[in-house]
Amino acid sequence: MAHHDNSKEKVVFVGDSRVRKGKGFITPPDYTAYPGKSEAFIPNFLLKEWMVGVVVLVGFLVLTISEPAPLGFPANPTASVIPMPDWYFLFLYQYLKYPYASGDYVVLGTMGIPGVMFGGLLLAPFLDRGKERRFYQRPIASSLMLLSIAAVVYLTNFAWTHYQHELEATGQVPEHIQREEKARENREKGLPTSNAKSQEEVAIVDKEDPAMELYKKATCVSCHAADLKGAGGPSLRGVGDKHDKEAILTIIKEGLNGKMPPMYDTAISAGLTDQDIDHLAEWLAKQKAEQ
Repeated sequence: MAHHDNSKEKVVFVGDSRVRKGKGFITPPDYTAYPGKSEAFIPNFLLKEWMVGVVVLVGFLVLTISEPAPLGFPANPTASVIPMPDWYFLFLYQYLKYPYASGDYVVLGTMGIPGVMFGGLLLAPFLDRGKERRFYQRPIASSLMLLSIAAVVYLTNFAWTHYQHELEATGQVPEHIQREEKARENREKGLPTSNAKSQEEVAIVDKEDPAMELYKKATCVSCHAADLKGAGGPSLRGVGDKHDKEAILTIIKEGLNGKMPPMYDTAISAGLTDQDIDHLAEWLAKQKAEQ
């Protein structure tokens, strides 16, 4: 017997057992039938988001396979540069300059605060379970979002502005801008914008000479590459047309007008002797274009 009698409720019994007939599995209502409502986050919404993420990821993979990222200019270890990250990391770059995020607090700056920020982002669907979707009716979530956006914009702008001031104070011009200006000047003069063709036409003279191994041992390859075509530094193909043996020895010992630091001590520390350096300079002086 039912404890609560409701005359308006239709009760169906199974036989004479007075056991109410069950309704079986109730299909959840379609949330689209209720304006202003949303579907269940788990598993409906989350599953859809995962599927969209998989499609986007596959699209990125297809792009990276079909169109590899172009390589920029070779790094020049001898150049005086101000290191800068890509633009989308500028806010973190600037943030890590502050005392409370570096030095003794570097762990807090690199793992603690970013971990709280990204952890809060991951937990947002579970912490903010309100039904209201209008941003002005969700003051806490909206305030945190606006504060985060303002912080990212401020730190990014501050980092870039400070970088420009550093360039002006030190009188530096980024290497890629120097290359672009040089290419533009060559175009205006009707000259080739790159000397890659002329480098390919000049062959290495006496490649089997033991000086080739001395050249590699002296770490010259870090700037001039193993094939002498240059890797951030100038090409040494045909360098004998510009400098004789004595001039090359002077450049090794004293450097070249701020463009190349002295490499004598580096060669000595790498295990070369004065005789080896003399032989290396003699071999480089032989590197001339074919007549």
